[in-house]
Amino acid sequence: MLFAILWASPSRAQVEDNPLPLLPGLEGAVDFWKQIFTRYGANDVVFVDRNDPQKIFKVLSIEDSAAGRKAIKAEIDAIMESEPSADVKAQRGIKERFASGLALSKRYIDQMQRIFREEGLPEEIAYLPLIESSFELGARSTVGAAGMWQFMPSTGKYFMRIGPMLDERRDPFDSTRAAARLLRQNYNALGNWPLAITAYNHGRDGMLRAVNEVGSSNLVDIIQRYQGSGFGFASKNFYVELLAAIDIARRAEEFFPDLQYHPPLVLEELPLERNISMAALLKPTGISQTEFLQWNPALNPKARDIPSGYKIKAPTEKLSALASAYQRLAGTASAGKAAVATASKNTMEWILHHVAPGDTLYKIARSYRVTVNAIQQANGLNGNRIAPGQQLKIPKKA
Repeated sequence: MLFAILWASPSRAQVEDNPLPLLPGLEGAVDFWKQIFTRYGANDVVFVDRNDPQKIFKVLSIEDSAAGRKAIKAEIDAIMESEPSADVKAQRGIKERFASGLALSKRYIDQMQRIFREEGLPEEIAYLPLIESSFELGARSTVGAAGMWQFMPSTGKYFMRIGPMLDERRDPFDSTRAAARLLRQNYNALGNWPLAITAYNHGRDGMLRAVNEVGSSNLVDIIQRYQGSGFGFASKNFYVELLAAIDIARRAEEFFPDLQYHPPLVLEELPLERNISMAALLKPTGISQTEFLQWNPALNPKARDIPSGYKIKAPTEKLSALASAYQRLAGTASAGKAAVATASKNTMEWILHHVAPGDTLYKIARSYRVTVNAIQQANGLNGNRIAPGQQLKIPKKA
């Protein structure tokens, strides 16, 4: 079955009039991150009060080296000696990296924002990779987070396939769908977007503990009063970093007037209903493996087969050749006709939901605005029992 990479969602969650508010008390933090993103470069080290980012003690030019790190520590000690009550944080500027990410974002952002709209989320959240990975598909952290959305394997496995030959965290659109669904689950659990976005960094359970301990769903209250383990500078600033990044992206010409943007990447998809040899698929198309893997970065170059259920990505003018090759390999002439018919509708009959810990059929049905019975019938379920990691078909809402 062939369909465009962007489809009409079966449901659309209600979005507040102002879903990403600049909460009173966070103005200074947003201004600080705007400076870090647009004014200070990689050799600029900003010494700031962790609890009051409007208070910048000084800015020094220090290279990122062993000697530089020693100099930073000495400077922090000197500031704290003169101001014993200060809690000093050294923050490097990332002007160059941010500009690079902003330029690269143009390659994906239109389709990513459409995915977010179709999933019922504020489309501006699609700029989150500016602070997570600078939109680099190959980004990988020291603790194993991967892709532009920096999914850890433990979280990503509930939304994507992650393995040595296929890692959908590296695909810009598969990972965006996964991020949208994770963020929607965060929102359903926490009730507002400032908390849901912070939970992307600190974890949903961590933010639920914070809300319970502080007795407030206001992110500012939690930042000021929550003392939970691991809720440090990065978590406290995650939401304001996004607000700063969104504002810069909206007014990019003001901050980076000469930036050269990447051209948009527009792809369509071909879902596979059986395993297919990559070499056999590509041979009659004239498409090189290198070119094919550029459109399908989730696939390992060493992979011989493309697994069933994977959705091949390619530009429209190339996908027809791939669809024909797949049709011959699969031996189903009718599959090609069905693919063309589906492509013309630019929609799909189902949306797939990967069950996360804490999910129930009732919660899932409410999230997608369908009935529990509709999900049960679509998946052949006799009862309400589901398990984390299970994949459910959610019927398209008419």
